[in-house]
Amino acid sequence: MHRNLFQSLVRHLDKREFAIITGARQTGKSTLMRQLEAHCKAEQIPSLFFNLENKALLADFDHSPLSVLPYLPDTDKRMVIFVDEVQYLHDPSNFLKLLYDEYVDKIKIVATGSSAFYLDNSFRDSLAGRKKIFRLPTCSFDEYLALRERQDLLDDIRRIQSDNTAKSLYINVLQQEWATYMIYGGYPAIITENDRKEKSERLAEIRDSFVKRDILEAGVKNEKAFYQLFRILASQSGSLFNVNELSLSLKIKNDTVNHYLNVLQKCFLINSVHPFYRNLRKELTKMPKIYLSDTGLLNSLLNNFQPPDIRADKGVIWETVCYKTLCDRYGSDEVLFWRTSDGNEVDLVLPNIENPFAVEVKYDEARIKAGKYKKFIENYPDIPLSYNYLVPFTEDFFRRNKILQ
Repeated sequence: MHRNLFQSLVRHLDKREFAIITGARQTGKSTLMRQLEAHCKAEQIPSLFFNLENKALLADFDHSPLSVLPYLPDTDKRMVIFVDEVQYLHDPSNFLKLLYDEYVDKIKIVATGSSAFYLDNSFRDSLAGRKKIFRLPTCSFDEYLALRERQDLLDDIRRIQSDNTAKSLYINVLQQEWATYMIYGGYPAIITENDRKEKSERLAEIRDSFVKRDILEAGVKNEKAFYQLFRILASQSGSLFNVNELSLSLKIKNDTVNHYLNVLQKCFLINSVHPFYRNLRKELTKMPKIYLSDTGLLNSLLNNFQPPDIRADKGVIWETVCYKTLCDRYGSDEVLFWRTSDGNEVDLVLPNIENPFAVEVKYDEARIKAGKYKKFIENYPDIPLSYNYLVPFTEDFFRRNKILQ
C-alpha cells in the first residue's frame, strides 16, 4: 500500500530541487522512502539508500559532504540518493547546500527528518530554491482502510460518492471502522494491529518513548510540566488557548509555555490555528486554537479509548478529525477559524484557496442551529458555509466528506 504522498514524491524525482520528507515519528517516512527506492529500481533509475542511524556513515558524512561521492557508481544518469534521518548530521544545511550547488546535475537527494524542530534548527541556511518540503501526516481514513486491506469498503465509498441515490450494504461496517479510526488514530503500526489492548499499549509507547526522544533532543528540562501541558492540550483540542492561564496552572513561566508549544508544534504533535479576520475591531486577530495532530495520541494522553458516542468529549474528537482531514488536503496554513469578540464562531475557514469555504462541525445534526451563523454568512457571502456532522451516520456522511478520499 502506498501513502497518498507517494505519487507527489514520484513526480518530484525529476525536479532539480531536493526533497525533504518531514513528519512526526512513526508516521512511516522510512517505509515511504524504501517504496520510492523500489520504484527507482523498477524504473531503472540509479539510486542509493543511506540510513544515518549507521554511526560509521554518519561520521563519514559529517567529515565532509563529499564523502558521498565515492559511494556513487559510474553512470551518466542522474542518481537519486535517499538519506534517512538527515537531522542526525552535525550540519545538514551545509551537507545539502554543497551537494546541490556542486552536483545537482548528477544527484537528486530525497531525505527524511524525524521532526521539523531539528530541521529548522539545523538548517541554518534557508536552502531557498534548493529544497521542497513534503509533510507526511498520520494516515487519512482512506489510507486506514487500505492498510486494513479493506479495498471492498473503499470501492463502496467511491460508489456512494458517485451516485447521490446509492445505498450501501456495509454502512454498519463503515460506521464501526470510522469509530475505530477516531479512537485509535492513524499511526500505521496502530492501524495494522488488530488487538485493541495492543493498540492502546503501542500508542502509549509512541506517547512515552518516542515523544520522550523529542523532549530530550529539544532540551526540555521539566519533563513533568511538559507532559502536563500536552495532556491539557489533548483535553482542549480545538479550543482557544491562553498562555497566561497555562502558565499559572502549570506554575511555569510564559516563555517556558511558549517554548514547549513550539517544541510540540515543530515535532508535528500539535497544530496552532490562527483566526481569520477582516474587521480588526470586532473579530479576534491574535488568540489561536490548538489541535492535536492525531486522535489516537489524544486518547492515549487522556487514557480514554471508549467509543465516541458515549463520551462527553466526543465533539472534541470529531472536530479534531475534521481539522486533520482539511490539513492533509490543503495544508495547515490554509485552515483558519473565525470568532468575534461577542462570541460568534465558525470552526474551520479556508478563505485563501481557489474555491473558499467554511465548515461548522457538530457531532449530532440535531445540534446545528443555523441562526447562530447568520453574521458570518452576511459578512462573508463569498465563503460558503456548510455543516459537517457524524450523527446520523448514513451514506450521506461520505458524500459530505468526499474530501476524505
